[in-house]
Amino acid sequence: MLTTTALLFAGVVVLFGGLIKGTVGFGYAIASTALLAVFLSPSTAVVLMILPMLAANISLLRELDRTEFVRCLEQFWPYVLFAMVGTVLGMLLLDRVPTSVLTPALGVFTLGYVAVKQPWTALPGEQWVSRYCFRRDTGMKAALGFVSGVVFGLSNIAVQVVAYLDSLDLDRSTFVGVLAMILVGVSSLRVGMAWTLGLYDGGNLLLYSAGLSIPGLVGVAVGGKLRRVVSEPTQLAAVLVLLSVIGLRLVVVGFGLV
Repeated sequence: MLTTTALLFAGVVVLFGGLIKGTVGFGYAIASTALLAVFLSPSTAVVLMILPMLAANISLLRELDRTEFVRCLEQFWPYVLFAMVGTVLGMLLLDRVPTSVLTPALGVFTLGYVAVKQPWTALPGEQWVSRYCFRRDTGMKAALGFVSGVVFGLSNIAVQVVAYLDSLDLDRSTFVGVLAMILVGVSSLRVGMAWTLGLYDGGNLLLYSAGLSIPGLVGVAVGGKLRRVVSEPTQLAAVLVLLSVIGLRLVVVGFGLV
């Protein structure tokens, strides 16, 4: 059971995460989850963000018609299937991984997200990874889908999914279709998993999660309007600096350095 103060803070955090998503087009889940983990346990933060993430990404499905959906499913079913399998494993581990491990891990994932999203410096080995790991063959799709699912199930972080799809130079329709199938499909699966595993605390966290979807959607809508008045470089720099601070704090606190 969360206190009224904690719920108010959570609403502000999710509103802010939606604002980031609407303004720059990414960062909703990682910003909200990482900020929630500052004053809640990481596992509670992850569970609370399941329904807000699902609500925010359902809009992706509107860009698909039946033909595109079938085409995307035929091409990427190994990735989608094994992402779901990996997500199940990640959810099973969520309540078993100690907070002392999950907190710094979430911080490391956040900093890794910043490293991948920043456009100013090429990461060492980035081209090698794209060439040899992000391939289109069935086995690699299955392996990457499984790893992506485990990370997503544990942390709400989906940058590895976006990075994989970006590396394939897909047309926009296919990109949106695969992203929709993964994020909406896997998030729907996570709702059932969280309930089955008792992560919703008897239903209380399920109600809180559903309620937090509202400020998240409001933030996305407002952020969409802000996008028109704030330059893209400024948007990106502000978000990456913020995420860096959050990630560093989680790492420092998680490893007991303060």
